[in-house]
Amino acid sequence: MALQQTMRALADPIRREILNLLKNGRCSAGEIVEHFPVTGASISRHLSVLKEADLIRDTREGKFIYYELNTSVLEDVMLFIAQLKGEEHHDEEQ
Repeated sequence: MALQQTMRALADPIRREILNLLKNGRCSAGEIVEHFPVTGASISRHLSVLKEADLIRDTREGKFIYYELNTSVLEDVMLFIAQLKGEEHHDEEQ
């Protein structure tokens, strides 16, 4: 995991809100744009940053592109933060 790239992507409030939107399921780029008071080009850039950080995946269906969360990267980030807090991961022991 490129943690620095992931943290950079998570630093922006619009990108965090996009992730929050996608937790309810996949959305097309147009559906995502409708939720924000910024241009489609701006949302496209935010989506590119999230994709580069591997936080989201995209799938083309006809003329539409659908975005969804990549939960495995989010789980890696949560594990990293838990380790910073001093919490141990005990899955191997169970």
